[in-house]
Amino acid sequence: MFPAFEVIPAVDVQNGQAVQLVGGERGTGTSYGDPVAAAREWVDRGARTLHLVDLDGAFEGERQNADAIAAIVEACDVAVQVGGGIRTAADAAALLESGVDRVILGTAAVENPALVTEISEDYPGRVVVSLDARDGEVVVSGWTEGTGLDPAEAARRFADAGTGAILFTDVDVEGQLEGVRTEPVARLVDAVDIPVIASGGVASVADVRALADAGAAAVVVGTALYEGAFTLAEAQDR
Repeated sequence: MFPAFEVIPAVDVQNGQAVQLVGGERGTGTSYGDPVAAAREWVDRGARTLHLVDLDGAFEGERQNADAIAAIVEACDVAVQVGGGIRTAADAAALLESGVDRVILGTAAVENPALVTEISEDYPGRVVVSLDARDGEVVVSGWTEGTGLDPAEAARRFADAGTGAILFTDVDVEGQLEGVRTEPVARLVDAVDIPVIASGGVASVADVRALADAGAAAVVVGTALYEGAFTLAEAQDR
């Protein structure tokens, strides 16, 4: 999936606009305009993969920005992984058949782990399970509900269920440009033999380097890139 460490720009879509939230909280978003334009810009700057999230879908439990996501997939000739509001095997299949390379399941996977196996049987290696953690606990429904699950233990279960990778978001530092915490990432890397994609808190190239050193196969970066804390090229060169 990741032959070499990757820096993956995030294009989070809310109400048809590219946004970045702070700590996953509604109402904290900064808008960055047309999501297709944002995605094209990252590709032009050298992105090999794009991370697309339907934020309204994540909060509402049903995809809300399908047209914007489809337009990005059509416009950008790079690998694309998509999450937010994907709740059924049919949802996942529709995306995977439309040109999306990987689907990201969060709430649906936690509530119905068998769904991961079901989709993976038809599309091996193309399911990414999103484990978003706040205060050491996996949270779902747009980061609004606790589950009582330990991230490392949950990662092991989903690896056994057939998921191709784990996307780990440290919600406590997400979108705050205050730096990363490597220990939770290293703990997941030690727990599973599949790629771990890190997300949350990246504020500098040093943070990118630290996550790579912790064993992450890739890192998703949003606010730091949009706000110009560093360039995509600088992060890739790290």
